[in-house]
Order: sequence, then C-alpha cells, then structure tokens
Amino acid sequence: MNIDFPTLIPSGDDDVVPSALPERILLILAGLFLCINYVALALQRPDEWWSYGLVLLAWIVAAVGGHIILSRTLPTRDLLIFPLVMFMSGWGLVVIDRLAPRFADRQAIWLPLAILVMLAVAIYPNVLRWLRNYRYLWLLTGLALLLATIALGRNPTGDTSAPQLWLGIGNLNFQPAELLKVILVVFLASYLAEQYPALRAEGLAADGRSLPTSPRVFGPILLMWSLCIVVLIWQRDLGTAAIFFIVFSLLLYVASGYTFVLIGGAVLLVAAGVVAYSLFDVVSLRVDIWINPWPESDGRAFQIVQSLQAFAAGGVFGQGIGQGSPTFIPVVHSDFVFAAIAEEYGLLGVVVVLCSIGTLLLRGIRIATLNQNQAFQGMLAIGLSLLIGVQSLLIMGGVLRLVPLTGVTLPYFSYGGSSLLMSFVIAGLLLRLSAET
Repeated sequence: MNIDFPTLIPSGDDDVVPSALPERILLILAGLFLCINYVALALQRPDEWWSYGLVLLAWIVAAVGGHIILSRTLPTRDLLIFPLVMFMSGWGLVVIDRLAPRFADRQAIWLPLAILVMLAVAIYPNVLRWLRNYRYLWLLTGLALLLATIALGRNPTGDTSAPQLWLGIGNLNFQPAELLKVILVVFLASYLAEQYPALRAEGLAADGRSLPTSPRVFGPILLMWSLCIVVLIWQRDLGTAAIFFIVFSLLLYVASGYTFVLIGGAVLLVAAGVVAYSLFDVVSLRVDIWINPWPESDGRAFQIVQSLQAFAAGGVFGQGIGQGSPTFIPVVHSDFVFAAIAEEYGLLGVVVVLCSIGTLLLRGIRIATLNQNQAFQGMLAIGLSLLIGVQSLLIMGGVLRLVPLTGVTLPYFSYGGSSLLMSFVIAGLLLRLSAET
C-alpha cells in the first residue's frame, strides 16, 4: 500500500529550490507559543522576568540563526524537522523554567550548543560517507565509553547507591549512553545495509515465517542481547538496555522480513528483564510499583502515584502554566516532564506532544522511503526515527504506568544536556538525509 505523504520535500527537479516560507511560519508560531507562556509565568513571578527574557532570547537567536544557515546550505531539506525540534525543545524550556528555574538556565546554555552541533552534522557534505566507512571505529569508541562509564562512572547527585551513568570533570557531566545509542544505530545501519541483499533474499525465500538459520540473523541478535545484559548488570540501566534491543530488533526485522526476529527479540527482552528483576533492587522496585503502586503510595511508589494524580488533575484543558502542583513529583523536570505537561496543559497538551513526536517519526520514515534505493541512508533514517519513537514511548508509558519506569528522558522536552545534544544530532542527520533524497 502506498502512503501519500504531504510534500514538504521536493521530489524532482534539482533546478527548483523550494521556498523556506513554511519553515519560517512554523518557527514564528512556535515563538509566539513560547512568548505567551513566558508572559504568563512572568505575571506570576515578576522578579524572574529578566531570567525568562534571557532564556527566550537564547531560543529566538538559535531559531533564527539555524533557519538562516539551513536555508543557505540545505535548501532541499525537510522543512518540518527543524521547526518541530525547536518547538519541542522550546516548550521543554518553558516547563523546566516553571518547575526548576536553575536547571532551565543550564538547559538554555545547552540549547545553542546542541543547535551548533546539529548544524555541523547537517551541513557537512561527507558526514554520511564518514559514518558508514568508519563504522567499526565508531563501535569501538562507543564500547570504550561504555567501559569507561562502568569503571569511572558517577552520579551527579553524589548518591553512590544510585546508578553511576555519568562521566564528568568538575561540575560538567555527560551521559555516554546517549552518544552510544546514536553510535549503535549508525553501526547497525551500516552493517545491515551491507548485509541487506542477503538478508532480504533469505527472508523472502522463507516467507519470513520459518526460523532463520543464517548467522547473519541470529548472530547479531545474540551479540546485541549480550551487550544489553552487560549494560543491565554493570550499570543497572534498564531503559538504555531496552532501547538498544528494541531498536535493533525492529531494524533487523525491517532488513530481513523475519517475523521470528520480533518474537525472538521479545522473548530475549523479557528474559533479560527477569534476570534484572532477580538481581537488582532498582529494577525489582520499578516492576513492583508498576504492578501495584497503591499500597506504597506514600513511600516507594510516591513518584508514580503523584504522576497519575497529575494526569487526573489536568483534565482536558489543564490547570494552566504555573497553576498546577506537578512539583510534588520528585525529579519532575527530568523523568516526569510529561506528567507536568499533562497537569498544566491537560489532554490537549498531551495530544500536541504525541502529535509532535509522531510527526517527527513519520518524517523520518518518509525520508527512509525516499532513500529506499540506498540501503544505508534508508536504514539510518529508520533507525534514528525509531530511537526517538521508542525512547518517547518508554518514558510516556512509564509515567502513565503502562510499562515499568525506565528512567529515560523524553527527547527534546526533558532536562538533560546529554539528551538534548544527541537529540539534535539525530535531527541534524535527518536533515542531511532529507537533503540528499
């Protein structure tokens, strides 16, 4: 079945340069949304108006600068991607500023840096060839970061009993798992693109139903499952391990067409979860409060219960920015920012978040379909889109108690410099891929 997507990527004549007007209009609308929200916050906290103004100015400068540079260097890019990520990151700034102002200042510093990195990735003409040709170097770099985190990792809170997932110098911390996610997607896209003809031929010959016998299929599955077990055992990071394996399984299914890949991947993921539940208190805690949080609503399950109450309090239209009580939720500006949006913007805000992330996912899939004759580009676009989609679903499902909490951030919205930086790297790669279709 052919899907007719809206045409915001030119499809034919190279001599026709598309107008950047749609992108400009969307950025203006996003800016107006942020201005209205910051005015509402300033009316409630008059002493903080100058801080809000500086954060808003940082966003405007980043948006205008990014738009001008992209218009001059990538005129044939997808015109929805940059406004979408700017809208989501700007909205995230507003929510963080309302919940934890001192963290908003840090996020406002990370945002221009993230956009500069995005632009560097997007406009560098050989970035895709560079990523594909040096995939093993990237993989070794990622594994080295993983080992360094296991050996030298720390937690910014200073809690030695919590997972030590950060590397840093002084007060500057970076979470290598965020970079490792992108590195693994690049490596897998390159590997699967190389193996694509053989994988697709085997999948079609078996009609995708019989058990695969080729090492090309079950070999990578076992390798990736082993890597996820390492992440679980040494870092106790259920979220990162789940994202790795789910995205990989979906990518391998796209490349091979084997239904067994999805079934086997689900079985291995559940098996890893059972192992983690029996070995680690942090995993067993999250599973226990997912199954039945109410007996411990004032103790271990306080966070998830407060999140559910925030969703209930939001109703359809929400309490209004600054009018709710989402700060009762511990670490609300990071893991539970989606619950804060639900309380103060209501069901309407939740739908807008879902549509924004869903639209970015669909644009990535469309870029992949336009690159279907170039296996690496197509697999990379699918993988990056799945990375954003899977991570978003895991954290949104977690705060709604649909799945156990995983501790990952909501891309573009949550506080976290590492997460924001790598989310914009993904946007930059999608922009580069869209310009080459």
